[in-house]
Amino acid sequence: MTTSTGSVPHRSGPSRTAGSRTDTAAQAIRAAGDRAFLLTPRPDAVADLAADLRDRRLDGVQDVLPAAETVLVTLRSTADAEPVRRALHTLLEELAERPDSGDVSRGTSSAGEPVLIPVHYDGADLDEVARTLGLSVADVIAAHTGTVWRCAFVGFAPGFGYLRSPDDRLDVPRRAESRTAIPAGSVALAGGYSAVYPRKSPGGWQLIGRTELTMWDVDRDPPALIRAGTAVRFVDARAGR
Repeated sequence: MTTSTGSVPHRSGPSRTAGSRTDTAAQAIRAAGDRAFLLTPRPDAVADLAADLRDRRLDGVQDVLPAAETVLVTLRSTADAEPVRRALHTLLEELAERPDSGDVSRGTSSAGEPVLIPVHYDGADLDEVARTLGLSVADVIAAHTGTVWRCAFVGFAPGFGYLRSPDDRLDVPRRAESRTAIPAGSVALAGGYSAVYPRKSPGGWQLIGRTELTMWDVDRDPPALIRAGTAVRFVDARAGR
């Protein structure tokens, strides 16, 4: 869960339990009322599970909502609960058989290609981020642009996607003190995630740059440029000059 300043969720997850795949799958499914299930897969599998659920379009499933460590599956009616539970159990068993890839960059946008986000790397915290990580500013920019990020989930504000990367070099903490106003389009890092602020708001993330793209537009379909599962590649705006 996020706060008004865009808290960074704890990225660790539940460890694998001993026992059979069936026991593990059963433990990963919890009822959330009478028309939803909360799934807790292994930590590296949240995005894959959400993508699989969307691809399979299970009868009775209304929506699939991934978070940092869980996936909420909502149902069309209470009558769908038992057949959906069985289908989820089977899917979790299959997921447990897959190797732990740790690759969070495999997701794609609805168009099938990463969303390209040009960034002016002139953020107020860029130098401090580089010092904290023991890297040069050029190395920080190269690491940020040199990988495909994937939106693990959306929170804090409409269009605010929490992006993860298989490259862990850019894992920096939030600022000790939050800012009262961060401009829309600010590109930031915190807790192993990157994000683009969709609107002017308070926030405590480390600002490394800005983009001129509009992340949230109610007149666009869909309004969010980045949704859960979307792949994103950041591009140094100076390279196009």
